[in-house]
Amino acid sequence: MEIPAILAGLADTGGTVLAFIVALSIIVAVHEYGHYIVGRWSGIHAEVFSIGFGPVLWSRVDRRGTRWQVAALPFGGYVKFLGDANAASAGADEGTMARLSDEERRHTMHGAPLWARAATVFAGPLFNFILSIIVFGALLFASGVATDTPEVASVKPLPYQHDLRPGDRILAVAGQETPDYSALGDVAETLPPEETVDYRVMRDGREISIAGPTLMPPLILGIQPRSAAQDAGLEIGDVILAMNGEPTPRFSDLQEVVREGKGAPVTLTVWRDGETFETTLSPRERPVEAADGGLETGYLIGISSTFVFEPATRSPGLGEAATVGVAQTWGIIRGTFTGISSMVAGRISTCNINGPVGIAQATGQAAEEGLTPFIWLVAALSTAIGLLNLFPIPVLDGGHLVFHAYEWAFGKPPPDRVMNTAMAVGLALVLSLMVFGLTNDLFCP
Repeated sequence: MEIPAILAGLADTGGTVLAFIVALSIIVAVHEYGHYIVGRWSGIHAEVFSIGFGPVLWSRVDRRGTRWQVAALPFGGYVKFLGDANAASAGADEGTMARLSDEERRHTMHGAPLWARAATVFAGPLFNFILSIIVFGALLFASGVATDTPEVASVKPLPYQHDLRPGDRILAVAGQETPDYSALGDVAETLPPEETVDYRVMRDGREISIAGPTLMPPLILGIQPRSAAQDAGLEIGDVILAMNGEPTPRFSDLQEVVREGKGAPVTLTVWRDGETFETTLSPRERPVEAADGGLETGYLIGISSTFVFEPATRSPGLGEAATVGVAQTWGIIRGTFTGISSMVAGRISTCNINGPVGIAQATGQAAEEGLTPFIWLVAALSTAIGLLNLFPIPVLDGGHLVFHAYEWAFGKPPPDRVMNTAMAVGLALVLSLMVFGLTNDLFCP
């Protein structure tokens, strides 16, 4: 994508920037609140809790003497504890510390016990993870869990006739029993390349045979940001009838054409709301799962799909929702490390590191798709930011934890000269990563 196109896209959609600011502000507020509340519980006094930097737009002082404020530049935030020289808690304000009594020094970040300082630092990323777990679990509560046996709540629109109806309980497809969704998924992979197949369903208390749609048709249910599909104007709900003139009755047919084309342009015949049109796009290099569980470079057009029907649902239990929340959060963490290791090994491109423009575009698109995708992305970004802050880089929380580990091991903090040098190097690394991500946003396809 050309730079003018990216900038024009951002300029044309104020909602993209607004969605990014809202998402970032939520994540930062939760992160900084983790530092604040655990610091308070540990006896460390917070002087300022700020969302944003620069000129203060609003502030108030609570009964504990903490100033809560919103500043003009909404791209971060901080908690400044008593005795801090700056918002990063990178060093002590020697003048302030000298004026404090021993009892008052106990309430500073630099005079508190090691355990209190380490807990306060770790709390920021921890609260990001907790936010993700709660949001993922809450979304599961809101959407429900698919019933144990496959049952149809609604059928997605398709450009051909079939007899599958809401309320049908699917007993078998193409002669293969489908007692649960795992079996249904296995059957979907073996169906012939046809638009309709034989079903046996329970309807109104009777078992009947019908002609139903293939389980996973070429129906677009998700579009990745900055993908070939998005640039080509494809929309959720579109059905891809053919690629390069060849019919594609199953979603797997699309995947096969793209995989074998190795990036060559493809012409799509698309059905949308009763009308058919053609468009051409070129699949892009993207990370795909390799046979060994890692990632490798493949070609994708940036769409996703699932079963042709919306499953009937039930309400999950609290433990079930929490388990799913933890599993999704851990999946993002694990996927991040898999991606990093694959980039280091040269198996996927470093273009997969996004900067602020790419993240803003993804956030804006999620907001356009609806409240649920936006909330889900906020939770995913919260995990990513929490994990990033745990990296052992000075100026990040992980770097502070390394300093605390040194102090625990040697009985004293690192020398000031070492600390100052490390902080300078860490800041340079973080700024370099931001510039690298922005460069990817502007120049990577």
